[in-house]
Amino acid sequence: MSRVVVVTGTSTGIGKTVATAALAARALAAGESVVVVKPVQTGIADGDSDAAEVHRLTGCAVQEHTALDEPLAPDTAARRAGVRIPTVAEHADRVRVLTEFHDTVLVEGAGGLLVRLDTEGGTLLDLAAELARSVPTEVVVVAAAGLGTLNHTELTVGALRARGLEPAGLVVGSWPVAPGLAERCNAEDLPRVTGVPVLATLPAGAGALDRETFLARSVTWFA
Repeated sequence: MSRVVVVTGTSTGIGKTVATAALAARALAAGESVVVVKPVQTGIADGDSDAAEVHRLTGCAVQEHTALDEPLAPDTAARRAGVRIPTVAEHADRVRVLTEFHDTVLVEGAGGLLVRLDTEGGTLLDLAAELARSVPTEVVVVAAAGLGTLNHTELTVGALRARGLEPAGLVVGSWPVAPGLAERCNAEDLPRVTGVPVLATLPAGAGALDRETFLARSVTWFA
């Protein structure tokens, strides 16, 4: 049966796109048909495109529904540009259609779980909850390795559970070459304090790999 995997993060800049690519690579290695969806991409004036980066790393099909110039939260960027962007309900409809043609549909959010994806106040949490009503939906939380991650991750997991969504797992988005005491303790404490397993730990710099190397190594990053 087809499934949707929603990838969120505890903040921005923590490796969510590389984590999405790693999840896509794992599904591809299992022989699944995969598509990655970025409902809203901001910062395109700066050359940002998470979907393009996932395609570069994995070669899988990608879709980017809305692109906005400024590197801001989607609703803010849309208001400043004076444009209408699709609602969460519209994004959910598009994702549901994709499940008819793919085994796994990965949906990468923008920033954290409660960042507004549309100008009506809809968030990635709303999108995940909407999808879960009609298709098998998992949520993966990408977390940082260093100080502050326990609080941020517990808050994100708590918000998901408050909506009846149990996270499928955590991914540490960038593990340093020389981890310090905080990182080593967090590796043990994250699953303990959240009750959510760590699915994968991605090495720092993984996003700079070429496609062949990324696909070969990514399967080894999962527990």
